Amino acid sequence: MRQEDKNKVQKLVMIGVFAALLAVFSQISIPTPTGVPITLQTFAVALCAYVLGWRLGVLAMSVYLALGAVGLPVFSGFGAGFGTFLNVTGGFLWGFLLMALLCGLGAQMEKPVLAIPLGILGMLICHLCGALQFGLLSGNPLLESFLLVSVPYLLKDAISVVLACLAAKAVRLSLKKAKLAGS
Repeated sequence: MRQEDKNKVQKLVMIGVFAALLAVFSQISIPTPTGVPITLQTFAVALCAYVLGWRLGVLAMSVYLALGAVGLPVFSGFGAGFGTFLNVTGGFLWGFLLMALLCGLGAQMEKPVLAIPLGILGMLICHLCGALQFGLLSGNPLLESFLLVSVPYLLKDAISVVLACLAAKAVRLSLKKAKLAGS
């Protein structure tokens, strides 16, 4: 097999592995009265993008979202179907794409010190998307929605981004040692 083909296969496998990882981490879920569960999705999204970079990270996130949209129970609480994107928590799913983009960009920058701030910015944008959709569908004002479905999770999610960034460094190093890190 040519090296170029091998690299393509490795990238496809990594996208699949991280889409599966997103699905597994989404099932680690604690329900809350607001309907927004406490999950490890934020950690998984950040880890995915920090390891894979923005292109492959967004692709893995897209595969995960597409699997859920067509009915595979990959979302938190084994949720599935396109309707999930249209319910009160759907804005967080849309926001994960932007978060993956920013985490991945941070991971690929020459100055790695920017990786965490970009990841935190991505997390905040994700929360904004979630609060906006929650507010629109629940009839709550934006501030009230933000206080209900975002503020209680911000510290946990910020810690998740930092831990994912640190874990990603170890994962990338291991992949490089195993000669599995594509060019």
